[in-house]
Amino acid sequence: MIPLQEISYFALAALLLVISPGPNMIYLISRSITQGQRSGLISLAGIISGFLFHIIMVSAGLTAVLFAVPFVYSTIKTLGVLYLLYLAYQAIKPNGKSLFEVRQDLPNDKPAKLFKIGVLTTILNPKVAVFYLSFFPYFIKPEYGSVFIQSLQLGITQVSISFTVNFIIVLTASKVALFFSKSPGWVKIQKWFMASILASLAIKMALSKEK
Repeated sequence: MIPLQEISYFALAALLLVISPGPNMIYLISRSITQGQRSGLISLAGIISGFLFHIIMVSAGLTAVLFAVPFVYSTIKTLGVLYLLYLAYQAIKPNGKSLFEVRQDLPNDKPAKLFKIGVLTTILNPKVAVFYLSFFPYFIKPEYGSVFIQSLQLGITQVSISFTVNFIIVLTASKVALFFSKSPGWVKIQKWFMASILASLAIKMALSKEK
């Protein structure tokens, strides 16, 4: 099992993933505002199912190849550092998307379609795939036991955080979006705070010792 301290670092990274602007969050908030909380929750169920797909695929792949090739870890760690720095830049770049930017032109879809779109939005979201491929190898170590079990442990942590945050946002989407639209100062603070944390995680990952 992965130690609690390491899980805490991973949980922070997972939190930043879920609150950073991206296809999942923008679609989920837009759907909640335009079609109601019930539709938002159905879409959320689809998004979580998409996460589970990524977790199973990445866990199986890491178990098979992660420690088979010596330079795999170094390569993936480098990609992880670059990805974090990219997210930090995306958070503060001029004219970047606000966390609560929404689409008002979405059609009223039936539950089955809402769920399907949620699943596909996650499966086809490169940010999710890169997150798993970048972060899982960094936190998984042979001395902690089964690579597959460690992958599932990280996956369950990420899904739990994602579900909790998104569930709260679905229930409060309209109020939160209105607050941020009227409080540009808070939006700037949120962006710079997120960028600082992402950059700090990138430095920590870059300075970590090889396995």
